[in-house]
Amino acid sequence: MTAIIYIWEGSIVMSKRIKLIIISVAVIAVAVISALLVYKFSPNKERKPLDECFDVSGDEMAILLQDEYSEEKGYCYDGVPYVKYSLVKERFNKRFYWEQNPGVMIYTTTDAVMKFTPDTAEYQSNTASKAMDYLPARMINDQPYVAVPCVQEYSNITYSFYEKPNRVIINYKWDDNELTTTVKKKTVIRYEDNIKSPIIADVAQGDKLICVGMDEQIKNGFSKVITIDGVVGYISNKKIEERSYDKFVSDYTAPDYTHNLKDYNICLAWHQVTSQVANESVLKVLNETKGVNTISPTWFKITDNNGSVKSIASERYVERAHAAGVEVWGLCDDFSEEVDMTVLLGNMETRAKLENKLLSLAIEFELDGINLDFEKIKQDGAESFIQFVREMSVKCKNNGIVLSIDNYVPVSYREYYNYEEQGKYADYIIIMAYDEHYSGSDEAGSVSSINYVDSACKNIVEKVDAKQVVMALPFYTRLWTVKNEGTDKQSLECATYSMENAEKLLRDRGLTPSWNDETAQYYAEYDEDGAKNKIWLEDEKSLGEKLKSITSNGLSNVAFWKLGLEKRAVWNEVSKYIK
Repeated sequence: MTAIIYIWEGSIVMSKRIKLIIISVAVIAVAVISALLVYKFSPNKERKPLDECFDVSGDEMAILLQDEYSEEKGYCYDGVPYVKYSLVKERFNKRFYWEQNPGVMIYTTTDAVMKFTPDTAEYQSNTASKAMDYLPARMINDQPYVAVPCVQEYSNITYSFYEKPNRVIINYKWDDNELTTTVKKKTVIRYEDNIKSPIIADVAQGDKLICVGMDEQIKNGFSKVITIDGVVGYISNKKIEERSYDKFVSDYTAPDYTHNLKDYNICLAWHQVTSQVANESVLKVLNETKGVNTISPTWFKITDNNGSVKSIASERYVERAHAAGVEVWGLCDDFSEEVDMTVLLGNMETRAKLENKLLSLAIEFELDGINLDFEKIKQDGAESFIQFVREMSVKCKNNGIVLSIDNYVPVSYREYYNYEEQGKYADYIIIMAYDEHYSGSDEAGSVSSINYVDSACKNIVEKVDAKQVVMALPFYTRLWTVKNEGTDKQSLECATYSMENAEKLLRDRGLTPSWNDETAQYYAEYDEDGAKNKIWLEDEKSLGEKLKSITSNGLSNVAFWKLGLEKRAVWNEVSKYIK
């Protein structure tokens, strides 16, 4: 019995010890769990330095483009932020132009060409030397950079700059809907979307925030936002108001691109002259016309890549035209095989030489205008061509000379001609609504069908003010000779005919053309020497249909290539539509 009692008492002792251990473990477990819960639900109060968030050091600068950070870094010197020229060109203002050699930043306003030499405060405005209180351009790591305040002066942007770390916020996308919210009460912005993430910024009640990363709006109960000073982080959804869309609105006033436009409708005719002797025919050709108020003689030819110009201009020609009440716009072409327009216009010095030469000729011969007929512009030279137009326009405007530019019809593969920018600077944009089919075409067809003209009218008024557009029509046609038509051995040749010569051709063969509704032209064909000959005629009726299309599209200025190829009867048709 005694042994049993001892065993029982020992069991009691052991039981108490086990209970004590269990209780202790339970207490510890509760403490641990409590600690874990406290840790889980207690927000982190540590802060992450902004330098680490922006990943910039020294003179480097982060760039926030509205609501996204640029991969490119900028720089800050003497409190002035600088961004790369390529970024300015791509996002803010395409009119900034970097002249690689000799290394000059150029900006052209409505009446001035400004040249900024990097790393100096001085710059040229036309012929005057001026200075800014900062360096408008810098070379950084062998790349051109533009001061943001300089960009803002000529562009529809606003910016805010902050230090420690260096960062600039640039707003440039206007009238876009932007998702925003407002802070309900004082809180913090965290580096990541959880309460354990370190704090990177404080925000107060009423602070406006931009919401970004739409796929993250409700992630873990946080929203990704941008503060007014450009800090990107996360805020608890409980601390912000409902999101709403706001519009970025700009108070920027765009420059007034004024133009030297006439108070009458332009009726221009090109006069192809090849010698001083041919200049004597001006009154003869004008007397054959009706309603022509502008004549453009083919006087100026670019002869090399240095900007040299051959001229056959005539004072007597101008005096006679003016006496007849007709303005003279001297034409300059780039047709010489010795000329590469990409090379010529891509160099500041040769470009300026050409500009100054044309201007001096216009002044010397008292021309009313300059007509640029540059048909050899290639895509790789398009930017320098547009810069030439800008610079030439300033010189013409400051001297009261009309600047007009001849263009192919606007189609997608010629967008690089940049009709919109031409229209900002040049006075008149002339659309050559002919050569729909030309000597290099793969098939025979009309020189200028009604649909071709109508499409050209519709496309150009989307890009250029209708008051500036001059639609040019042909006084000629082409006879197409097709051999082995429809076979692998098919060949195609063409010859150019005046209106009267084309009609004589058909009369001599006893042919009567039939009206073609699709082209709005008379059409004829005949077989000769085993080949089929096809011709789409231009005459007063076909021109009348084209003029109807022009006026119905809200256009009122016309031009014709070229004097001497028309029948006199066409002028009666022209006068019906051009008042």
